[in-house]
Amino acid sequence: MATALRKIQLAIKRGIDIIGAATALVLLAPLMAATALAVWITMGRPIIFRQVRPGYRGRLFVLYKFRTMRNAWSADGQPLPDAERLTSLGRWLRRFSLDELPQLWNVLKGDMSFVGPRPLLVEYLPRYTPEQARRHEMRPGITGLAQVKGRAALKFSQRLAYDVYYVDHFNLLLDLKILLLTLWKVPTGLLFDGAGQEAKVVDDIGLHPGHEMLTWQLSTTGQTTFPPPCQSQDAAQRPAA
Repeated sequence: MATALRKIQLAIKRGIDIIGAATALVLLAPLMAATALAVWITMGRPIIFRQVRPGYRGRLFVLYKFRTMRNAWSADGQPLPDAERLTSLGRWLRRFSLDELPQLWNVLKGDMSFVGPRPLLVEYLPRYTPEQARRHEMRPGITGLAQVKGRAALKFSQRLAYDVYYVDHFNLLLDLKILLLTLWKVPTGLLFDGAGQEAKVVDDIGLHPGHEMLTWQLSTTGQTTFPPPCQSQDAAQRPAA
C-alpha cells in the first residue's frame, strides 16, 4: 500500500512539475529576458551556462543556469578559482537564486523537479558511499531539503544525509513545506552560498582521494538497479557554474 501511495504521489508531483514549469516560464519570461540582457552586457556570451550533471539514477543531463562567472585563467592556462571569477552581477544573481531560472526548462523536460536533491558535479560520484549514492533515487530539484536546512552552512556529508532523508520520506506535504521555506528564504538572500565548491577540496564525503570506488553505475539507459562497486577512473574536470 505504501509503495502504491508513493507511486501516486510521484505521478502527481510530475504533473505539478509540468504545469508549474510551463506556467513559470511564461510568467517569468520578462524577468528572464532582463537577466539575460544584464549577463550579455556585463559578461558577453555565452549567456547560458551549460554543464553535464547526474540526475535520476545517474542518467546524465545538461543543466542550464544563467552565467555568473567571467572567463579568466592563470598563467599556466588553468581557470582561476570560482571565487575570483564570480562577478558582481553573478553574486547578486546567486544571492536571489535568479541564476537558477533556466532550470525551469530542465523541469519541463523531466530532467529535474521543483523539489529534490540538488544535481551535484559528476566529479563527486566516485566518492559517495552506497548510502549517499541513494540521493539519486529521486529526480534532482531546483530546491531541496538540504538547501532550506542550511545549504553551504552545512558540512557536505550533512547535505547528502538530508538528500537521502528526503528520498526515504518523500511526500507531497514535505515538498510543499520545502517550497514555502524556499519562497520565504530566497527574497532574504538566505540561500546564497557564494562560489561553488570544487570536488578536490570536499573532504568530508564518502570515500577519500586515493581510494575512489564507484558505488553504482552511471547509466544513460533504462537501468534501474545498483551494481556492486567497481574501479573508477578520474572524472574530467568541468568549470563550476
